[in-house]
Amino acid sequence: MDDKHKNHDMHAEHSEHSGHDMHQNHADHSGHQESGHDEHAGHTDHSGHEQMFRERFWISSLISIPVLLYSPSIQNWLGFTMLTFPGSALITPILAVIIFFYGGLPFLKMAVPEIKTRKPGMMTLISLAIGVAFIYSIAALFLPTESGFFWELVTLIDIMLLGHWMEMRSVRQASGALDALAKLLPDTAERIEPDGRVREVPVASLRKNDLLLVRPGASIPADGQIAEGQSDVNEAMITGESLPVSKKAGDQVIAGTINGDGSLRVHVNAIGDETALAGIMRLVEQAQQSKSDTQILADKAAGWLFYVALAVAALTAVLWTIGYGFNVEVVARVATVLVIACPHALGLAVPLVVAITTSMGAENGILVRDRLALETAREIDTVIFDKTGTLTLGEFGVVGIATVEGWSESDALALAAAVEGDSEHTIARGIRRTAEVRGLTLPKITDFEAIKGRGLTAVSGGKSVHIGSKRLMEALRTELPVSLDEFEKRTSARGQSSVYLFQNEKAIAAFALADVIRPESKEAVEKLHKMDIQVVMLTGDSRAVAQSVANELGIDQVFAEVLPEDKDQKVATLQAQGRKVAMVGDGVNDAPALTRADVGIAIGGGTDVAIESAGIILVKSNPLDVVKIFALSRASYRKMIQNLWWAAGYNIIALPLAAGILAPIGILLSPAVGAVLMSLSTVVVAVNAQFLKRSSLLA
Repeated sequence: MDDKHKNHDMHAEHSEHSGHDMHQNHADHSGHQESGHDEHAGHTDHSGHEQMFRERFWISSLISIPVLLYSPSIQNWLGFTMLTFPGSALITPILAVIIFFYGGLPFLKMAVPEIKTRKPGMMTLISLAIGVAFIYSIAALFLPTESGFFWELVTLIDIMLLGHWMEMRSVRQASGALDALAKLLPDTAERIEPDGRVREVPVASLRKNDLLLVRPGASIPADGQIAEGQSDVNEAMITGESLPVSKKAGDQVIAGTINGDGSLRVHVNAIGDETALAGIMRLVEQAQQSKSDTQILADKAAGWLFYVALAVAALTAVLWTIGYGFNVEVVARVATVLVIACPHALGLAVPLVVAITTSMGAENGILVRDRLALETAREIDTVIFDKTGTLTLGEFGVVGIATVEGWSESDALALAAAVEGDSEHTIARGIRRTAEVRGLTLPKITDFEAIKGRGLTAVSGGKSVHIGSKRLMEALRTELPVSLDEFEKRTSARGQSSVYLFQNEKAIAAFALADVIRPESKEAVEKLHKMDIQVVMLTGDSRAVAQSVANELGIDQVFAEVLPEDKDQKVATLQAQGRKVAMVGDGVNDAPALTRADVGIAIGGGTDVAIESAGIILVKSNPLDVVKIFALSRASYRKMIQNLWWAAGYNIIALPLAAGILAPIGILLSPAVGAVLMSLSTVVVAVNAQFLKRSSLLA
């Protein structure tokens, strides 16, 4: 297991950056979110554009008021007359021109990259719609028999500005994970100088091997190892673990976590971009910027919609011109078609779900490095778990006890733990750990002595005590009672190790030891089965050991005695059978298998977040989080498809309506009404995406 958890070596490729640099770099990216058109300048800086669209919306809206009040059409509909004076007739066109160049200019600019790359989309459609409205309205000023529709132009621009402001505000709020993570790191730290003085310094000045004082209630400023002190540390913001974690000398701590009531002295072993927190921030940012198949589909849909809109607009122009002659109504029909077809909501449909999904994942200890991996997870029908350290704790513990008459399990375990008190053997640690978990009080022992190759001996209560393997019985010239002998045969069949406890050279207890199964593993397997996902276990352990664990957990298939370099071939074998495979491992010696799998899931501590071989990283070593991945993937995909239908599907009805198909019965849509319909679809998409937050990931 030592080779499997070299946490900080994986960060060696990252240069040493200060904590301040990390703050700054990610502050620059806060609110950053692709909108389905990453090649477009208009969709790359949501934080800055949100403010710009907000300001232009309010200013344009205020200027629009007199445009509407002095519009003849509005006055006729509402039955009022405005005060007239020399030049009052020019109020509407002059202010409309100002709004066009002030409020409409951003859309025109953002259409340029789409045209240059020959990838028309939302901005091209908006620009075409307002361009047609503007040019015709100006021309209509010089045509005595026709009138323009300046009020439709300004309301269209106002609504578009409002829609973009709302879109970017929603995405920024949903993408707040980076901001929240950046705020976890304190600005200063208390460094203990060589002369023992405590000095407050900027986090940016910290270096590896610095000794820090972390007072009760303070944020831990850098990843490190506790040199002195004991405390409970709140790691919920990093690992999702709700209960504080007990820490003592020798334990690792993570930057950004909160110290409890104890005072700690911490040796810094990772700073800046090497910290777990920085790694998490990189993964969150990568996930928010990566594209999935659904997002690519949304991009294509926007392009298709552009050509459909042009075709319908051209057909509308031809038919209306044939029927009524070329006039302002023809332009109104064409503009209305183009307005309704604008894929504004389509640009929001997928990115907002992506942002919410990434945020939900981070809150549940799921770090999505590749959006495509999370989306593919919904198709997985087989999950391969690496056994050691994933389904099990990766450490020995007592999994069975048998005693002779007159001895309770607790008394026997307490005596064994006392004798093993000074031994560093893995089995000794397992016995002590089990006794500690059970809260047993250990008896006093004296005259402790190791018997080379056989076991240990000591004296307790005036009686000699021995503990060891079967070879110890040869030295003691004794035999196992029938009950303990049968226990040994059962444990041996399961591939478990057994040790025996003797008092006055008579066997009184037997202990079966094995890699302890995680408490959450059985529930995780059961929930995966309910999701119609088969569970496979992969291990280098003997078949007896592997089958024992598989039987206890209800695992469907076992690959045992597999060498690390052959693990990826087992993944390929299942894929050759037509299965969609997810591999769950620790991300180090499982890297080839994680890469080969359709979805690679690295499971491990928070400092393993820079693992490059997996698309998804779990902060905690909890198999139940694997279940959450599939639940999140399925819920996210459902919401994306719903949003795509809301964003583009309404055109099936709206486009014919805009073209004037119901004109014979007196129903016509103006460009402004078209803009309202389009904006309503955007609101529906935004609200629908928010419902994703209500999804249960462990139903």
